[in-house]
Amino acid sequence: MQTTNKKAALGFIFVTLLIDVMGWGLIIPVMADLVAELKGLPINEASTYGSYLLTAFAATQFVFAPLLGNLSDRYGRRPVLLFSLLGFGVDYIILALSPTYGWLFAGRIIAGITGASFTTATAYIADISPDETSKAKNFGMIGAAFGLGFVLGPALGALLATWGIRAPFYAAAVLCLVNCLYGYFLLPESLSKENRRPFEWKRANPFGSLKFLTKHPEIGGLAVGFFLIYLGAQAVQSNWNFFTIYRFNWSEKMVGISLAVVGVLVGAVQGGLTRVVIPKIGNEKSIYLGLGLYTLGLFLFAIATQGWMMFAFLVPYCLGGLCGPSLQSVISGHVPSNQQGELQGALTSLMSLTTVIGPPIMSGTFAYFTSARAPFHFPGIHFLIGGVCMLLSIVIINKVLNREKKEHPELLEVIKGTGGLSETPVH
Repeated sequence: MQTTNKKAALGFIFVTLLIDVMGWGLIIPVMADLVAELKGLPINEASTYGSYLLTAFAATQFVFAPLLGNLSDRYGRRPVLLFSLLGFGVDYIILALSPTYGWLFAGRIIAGITGASFTTATAYIADISPDETSKAKNFGMIGAAFGLGFVLGPALGALLATWGIRAPFYAAAVLCLVNCLYGYFLLPESLSKENRRPFEWKRANPFGSLKFLTKHPEIGGLAVGFFLIYLGAQAVQSNWNFFTIYRFNWSEKMVGISLAVVGVLVGAVQGGLTRVVIPKIGNEKSIYLGLGLYTLGLFLFAIATQGWMMFAFLVPYCLGGLCGPSLQSVISGHVPSNQQGELQGALTSLMSLTTVIGPPIMSGTFAYFTSARAPFHFPGIHFLIGGVCMLLSIVIINKVLNREKKEHPELLEVIKGTGGLSETPVH
């Protein structure tokens, strides 16, 4: 792609991801109440059933994300991305119409099968980023879209909820389907035909996809840290609405406002701060700084006693987003352009595994330690678990990067993020 076309393509991807995130953000403020209503349970007990929906989505995504990632390496990013957006639109329609809790499963499974929008978008960005510094900055654009989508989506969802808890689902379906049409007419293909590779089933199954990470020991080690980061993040992502409604008696409106604040902070970090900080201090320091802030934020959430504290503690937690683009850049710097889809499919499989096991752990401990059976009352225990996961990731990533710098000095540019990416991956 020429420079002008690359900039235009980044704009297309940003808008695509923005609308995609808005769709999910729309339904979060009302999802807890919908599950509680369909199951006829109090909100803290309903959190366990909410986690089952996340697990259903993640389990199917774990199976199908590598398939779609490999298909994008063979046929291009654009058709896979459009297929994903169409699937999300169908999912939201099913959620809006669901008469029972079981129907929610059907919608989440469909979304899991087709849910490769972020995977493919990440590969798309890797395709059009010429070097490590620009790659890290462009990966930060994903977080910026996430942030802005979470400003607009939850705020709009809380407003639409005044018309009924089903209204945000219809709005999310419309957004996703409009997004699909937008991409069909305006989104260019990023993967040139000469950089495509044949499709292979053995590389498209989820366990084969994870095996891809072991081809390079440095990627395998970093992937463990990557896994722990996303597992720890499940403490927030899978249980924020259930926890805040139970602990502070927040309304749907307040949940929406809090998520909008998350969006503002994440957008500021990913869309602005990462583009300033990462080029100045490099990938490695950004990873450590971000993980330290993630850890601090989670430990503070665990001990919060008043609702306003959650807003204050969101600041260090969201600043932790500095680590994501840098870690993605370091990992992707070892893989050539015609394997970026496979790599991102493998990383998405890891993320999906955290969503398979994370929500039951986080919601299960939350439900248990807010029940009469618990030896003591501790609603924030799942945040403590998440903080421990972040600490472990710091230890593992530090060990891997220090070993690489000693044993493979040719990896220094990738780790530091101070230079361009060579035509072939560094092994």
